[in-house]
Amino acid sequence: MSASPYIYLDHNATTPVDPRVLEAMLPYFTEIYGNAASIDHDAGHMAQQAVEVAREQCRRILNARESKEIIFTSGATESDNIALFGVAERYADKGDHIITCVTEHKAVLDCCHRLEQMGKRVTYLPVDQYGIVDLDELRKAITLRTILISIMFANNEIGTIAPVKEIGTIAREHDVLFHTDAAQALGHVPVDVEEMNINILSFSAHKVYGPKGVGGLYVRRRNPRVKLAPVIYGGGHEIGLRSGTLNVPGIVGMGKAYEIAAAQMKSDAARFEVWTRKMLTEITDQLGSVHMNGHPVKRLPHNLNISIEGVESKSLVVQLKNVAISTGSACTSASVEPSHVISALGFSPERAHSAIRISVGRSNSPEDIKFAVTSIIQSAKRIQSLVV
Repeated sequence: MSASPYIYLDHNATTPVDPRVLEAMLPYFTEIYGNAASIDHDAGHMAQQAVEVAREQCRRILNARESKEIIFTSGATESDNIALFGVAERYADKGDHIITCVTEHKAVLDCCHRLEQMGKRVTYLPVDQYGIVDLDELRKAITLRTILISIMFANNEIGTIAPVKEIGTIAREHDVLFHTDAAQALGHVPVDVEEMNINILSFSAHKVYGPKGVGGLYVRRRNPRVKLAPVIYGGGHEIGLRSGTLNVPGIVGMGKAYEIAAAQMKSDAARFEVWTRKMLTEITDQLGSVHMNGHPVKRLPHNLNISIEGVESKSLVVQLKNVAISTGSACTSASVEPSHVISALGFSPERAHSAIRISVGRSNSPEDIKFAVTSIIQSAKRIQSLVV
């Protein structure tokens, strides 16, 4: 992308498909086009084999015990819905209480709001100034009727990484299921469902250089065996949990994307962390009143969320004609309200309204970063001069 004046720095929203992923997908559009459920003939059998290869690729990056623990969906939003509604229905005899936190993605929060309308009880834990829940408060929130804890692995706006292993341990100690939305984390930072005591995990291909419209749900089969009620019915696909003809090209692409991510995650992260720190330093040096949002260390290496005093984020984004950044989650960017995530950190509405999210990726180069920093500084100074 460095040959173009347009610099894409919104990789938390979505990523371009890696050419290696596209190459792996192409035959499954025109050559191997069978339905993966039609295993009575070679066309379907070949498609089914490709799906199982991808299932194994997803299993490996999660360190799941069995490939059968991977259920393919249309993306993390659907996976979140299956996780929350599936647990709420299946474990209704055990309890009706769910614990989550105020900075979750809308895919989880909106599910929780709907569950409350259905008579379930939901506790929304607050977070500290860095976006992390208090583990003691989590313990106190658990009751005999608690059936699920749902805390996202890494926040999609501020990049903060949750104490996932500790949360998983607490959940296990209290015989409560633990679900995490790992759409932003998987393929970017190490994720180990066994070590971290994760029972259910949502993920999505397009956050890691795979295609849009395909994702997955990890559902533990042993210690404990998790049972979910299906949300979509008709045909019994994916062990009866998610019916519908499988998106074979998308699934193949997702498997390849996670295979690539597993191989180069460490080197990518090292490069991205250098870039985000460089951007923070240079923007702060030039503009002065700049505040990082999110944890300074426990964060996604490719994410930088900052608030620039005196610069309304929407105005800045509009001014940056050749640089794509965002004001927050892609799912809420049309809203005029400040980010619910930044607001939950306890800061002023002004800080929330001035927050921008910059997320780098494989398509970027050092020249891109330099150009983007210069553009952001110039545009911010222009806005500040108008305010004064």
